[in-house]
Amino acid sequence: MSGPDSIQRKNIDGKGKTLREILFGRKFYIDYYQREYKWQTKQLEELISDLTDVFFRSYEPGHERRAVAGYDRYFLGSIIVSQKDGRDYIIDGQQRLTTLTLLLLFLMKRQHAAKQQNSVGEMIYSEEYGEKSFNVDVPERRAIMQALFDGTDIDDEDLPESSRNIVARYNEIDELCPEEIDDAALPYFVDWLTKNVHLVEITAYSDDVAYTIFETMNDRGLSLSPTDMLKGYLLANITDSRARDAASAEWKRMLAEMRALAPDNQEYDSDFFKAWLRSQHADSIRERKKNSRPEAWDRIGTEFHRWVREEADRVGLSKNGQPQSPAYRDFITAEMAFYSKWYMIIRRAELQLTPGLENIFHNATHQFTHQPTLLLAALSRSDSDDVIRLKMRLVAKYADIYLSRRLCNFRNCDYNSLQYNVFTVVRDIRGGNPKEIAAALRKRLEEQPEKLAGFDAFYLNQWSHKPIKRLLARMADYIDVSSGNQSRYAEYITLRGNKGFEVEHIWPNHPEDFREEFAHKSDFEDYRNRFGGLLLLPKSFNASYGDTPYADKVEHYFGQNALAKSLHPRAYEHNPGFVRFVKDQDLPFRAHGQFKKADLDARQALYRRIADRIWDVAWLDRILTGEQSVR
Repeated sequence: MSGPDSIQRKNIDGKGKTLREILFGRKFYIDYYQREYKWQTKQLEELISDLTDVFFRSYEPGHERRAVAGYDRYFLGSIIVSQKDGRDYIIDGQQRLTTLTLLLLFLMKRQHAAKQQNSVGEMIYSEEYGEKSFNVDVPERRAIMQALFDGTDIDDEDLPESSRNIVARYNEIDELCPEEIDDAALPYFVDWLTKNVHLVEITAYSDDVAYTIFETMNDRGLSLSPTDMLKGYLLANITDSRARDAASAEWKRMLAEMRALAPDNQEYDSDFFKAWLRSQHADSIRERKKNSRPEAWDRIGTEFHRWVREEADRVGLSKNGQPQSPAYRDFITAEMAFYSKWYMIIRRAELQLTPGLENIFHNATHQFTHQPTLLLAALSRSDSDDVIRLKMRLVAKYADIYLSRRLCNFRNCDYNSLQYNVFTVVRDIRGGNPKEIAAALRKRLEEQPEKLAGFDAFYLNQWSHKPIKRLLARMADYIDVSSGNQSRYAEYITLRGNKGFEVEHIWPNHPEDFREEFAHKSDFEDYRNRFGGLLLLPKSFNASYGDTPYADKVEHYFGQNALAKSLHPRAYEHNPGFVRFVKDQDLPFRAHGQFKKADLDARQALYRRIADRIWDVAWLDRILTGEQSVR
């Protein structure tokens, strides 16, 4: 039988909507079999980068708020909704809507901290009959979303993978959001995000129709990726069939190797092409101001297949617009083969601590996604393997110093904040020999406004928690290795539930015990959070001893890493490797029978001295002269 209901079930509606129109005062549900949230750092980073890039094409300080209405629009794709039983179920788009909800939650908290009017709350949650619920409503996520909303501490040990991903992505937003989104720009960005970002909402009135739409959009036709289109263009210009077949086989081999290394990364191939082409060929970048145009760096990042075709002369594929068939073959079998080989070595070194390339792993733990581009820029096909590894050590150490300086000065190290610097360094070191590269990097560090003096005033707050954990891990590992022990850095920074490590205050949170030294509770709290008053210890330690007096805790510090152990007098007995390290490096280590204000000051000074050793610019010269133990 057919009737109005049957006809309605077959209908399809499609309408472009702003993000505000999508989320404001609405409820979305997700069927149980679609509730996994899988986005990783890379997807979040790209989303924030795309959004802020478009925003800053139009925004200028001093604009009136209503000027945002005329800013550039941004299209975020489509979502597919199945409407049944009076409810909207997301068939396609829950990853984006969930992530956008997390971003809105972050922005709402930023608005509150800046004492600005909250304009996004009803896009995140709604209230009915006195009960609040989230607009993207998934029962399994309610508790974790509420915890994020309330700002309560979250123990992720027993959480399901989706919830862990949600917590991780939310915590990364602060790091990834560019510094230019300051309190002045914040209301403009919120206005733009909610009213100038558009999606197409496709509504079906039965699951069958909704899934037919989904399959049609995603399966049929199998739209060619940029990598596929680049491959087709290059192979089509190789006139010799045997050479073309050989190039095709080599292409397939290289991409299979990349996929094997990153099976969960759907953009493993485009990541490589962007890194390679930017490292060797990008000679311009878009200025971050109104009406600026995308340049080579930007176009490679968004349409590298089209850029290569349009810039065939520049990359050596053609001469005066005339294709050179052997050049297309060599582009794959020689140039691409060379850079893919070393790209894979870099990626492996990012995933696992590799002797001689330790700093690549260190930098990767800071989510320094530009690293492969930066390292590849130094390489030339005429280099020997030894020269290549020397160059990579130089560049990786530069990045290690540069990033650590920024972090201890409360500067972001996100994709957007570093993009222009990375481009200029790439341009400076491209094609240089090791001495020239070292000189260029040294000059860069001399000109860097952030210095290690930032450690003197470094302290723990909501933003610096993750950087402090990584920096403490480096310092503890530096002492371990320099004392003759095995590296434990990977262990220190890996999240493993209660077996993982976390930042520990040396002082328990008892201001009443420090009344003689601090007149006000706020003064005590500020001092307690100073860098010198912190350690990196197992979560289980904190659970057992975190709030006990120092005199009790110090006995247990002796069984921990060398940075914590050094507070105990027995650390200086029958410990020749550590004692020799302290003497050789002239570091002011000493045991502390008590831990008062003066003791914390002494540890702050010690941490600064350790930082001076680890992130000394002189390492660049030591690497050139062949010193291997670069920590």
